[in-house]
Amino acid sequence: MTDAQPSADRRLAAQALAANDPTRWFETLYAEAAAGGTVVPWDRAEPNPLLVDWLTSASIPQAARGLVIGCGYGTDAEFVAARGIRTTAFDISPTAIRGARARFPQTPVTYKVADLLHPPEAWLGAFDLVIESITVQSLPPEVRRSAVTSIQNLLAPDATLLVIADIATAPALGPPWPLTADDIDAFTAPDLTPVRIERLPRPDAPGRHRWRAEFHRPTS
Repeated sequence: MTDAQPSADRRLAAQALAANDPTRWFETLYAEAAAGGTVVPWDRAEPNPLLVDWLTSASIPQAARGLVIGCGYGTDAEFVAARGIRTTAFDISPTAIRGARARFPQTPVTYKVADLLHPPEAWLGAFDLVIESITVQSLPPEVRRSAVTSIQNLLAPDATLLVIADIATAPALGPPWPLTADDIDAFTAPDLTPVRIERLPRPDAPGRHRWRAEFHRPTS
């Protein structure tokens, strides 16, 4: 990739930002991918290994209500549901949600089209486990605070939030816009408690690292 030939996600994101619509580019990207014009760069055949490792050893009740943010084609959501968690997953892109349902026709996951910045009111305080993996970093910094607040508002009392994101090492043209330590700390306000904040190697990208951050909302 060169500056003269930006990747599809950066080209589309730049167009959306110029139109003051920072989330529009997701549907455009998925629609172009569905038409065979590009690929979705974060699509993987296997769930995120940092999620797999964490959830395999986490003490999450099987009847817990789980939410996967920015689910794309659903690979992570299917893994969460396979652990016995009642899983809802959403994406702002209708094309992505159609793709998830087509890829997993017998799915136990409830797939929905929704906007993280304006989530359904019925979801507020409704989930025992919320998984945020590389979605916030795909949003420009000027809307990051709104995205984090929306995520916090989804958690029920005694709920767990897991955040997975690339680690910022220098200013980024974006997308993605990796998260700084201050960005991770922002998830704690106003009432979430950090449980474990880790800097871990990316198994799929030698030499690069990601945050894996676990937070808890107290019962009172």
